[in-house]
Amino acid sequence: MGERALEKNTGFKKWWLMLRPHTLSASFVPVALGTALVLPVKSPNIRLFVAMLIASMLIQIATNLFNEYFDYKRGLDDEHSVGIGGSIVRDGFHPKTILRLAFALCFTAMLIGVYICANSSWWIALVGSICILTGYLYSGGPYPIAYTPFGELVSGLFMGVFIIWISFFIQTGTLTLNCILISIPIGLLVGGINMANNIRDLEGDQAKGRLTLPILLGREKAIKVLAGVFAFSYAWIIGLMVFRVESAWLLIVFASLPKAIQAAKRFQMKTKAIQMMPAMKATAQMQTLFGILLSLGVVLDHYI
Repeated sequence: MGERALEKNTGFKKWWLMLRPHTLSASFVPVALGTALVLPVKSPNIRLFVAMLIASMLIQIATNLFNEYFDYKRGLDDEHSVGIGGSIVRDGFHPKTILRLAFALCFTAMLIGVYICANSSWWIALVGSICILTGYLYSGGPYPIAYTPFGELVSGLFMGVFIIWISFFIQTGTLTLNCILISIPIGLLVGGINMANNIRDLEGDQAKGRLTLPILLGREKAIKVLAGVFAFSYAWIIGLMVFRVESAWLLIVFASLPKAIQAAKRFQMKTKAIQMMPAMKATAQMQTLFGILLSLGVVLDHYI
């Protein structure tokens, strides 16, 4: 397994993996949920939904590429880097190619943003610009967010909560309490994907001067916090039903519980980065499944 994870990728595969496609659920799920929440208010504008989805994914990919570039420039990635990061040193990409592609994707997202603003509100231009700047500053600039204990918080807010709010706002011109409350667990789980990545990279990050949340907490406590994030997300959904904010249809998210348990268990008793790859993958799958089921529950509540 270790040899396969570190082998050199070639052709289309190296370009595909360089984009880190498994992380794109962090942008797809919030857009889908934010749009599903529009149903009780009005029929969603499909063109706006598609535009928001593409723009969010482009910003997500650009953020990944900025991370790739700056990790390389700071010497964090080498040919032994685990996972799909480190493609510059492993797969032969020129650093400037990665950086230019990241800026090109941001520019394309901004062009799509013009269409979204023209059909909703020009305030979205300000919000979108802040999101793009945050994507850059996450790993770029003199004080990268990724090197601090706030990486999970920032990713959860900007790639989870705020995308749901924007997706809802461009369709309705407002925000509702339901939208705000339902966004909470998705934001937590997007942050959880980030935490899973940082737990995996804890030893390497610590050796190279980063101070991520798992480094601050320690591996065992970080795993417990991640499991607590899972548990809180399910408890939050029960609370929404108990207080009649949403219907019992949202309990469909519990179909994703086995994947959450699997992710938490796979982190236990593992100390090497390569051994934690399945746990990190299960965390991303859990967030995707949770979000899709939550969106489905909202749709079913509207139509049934």
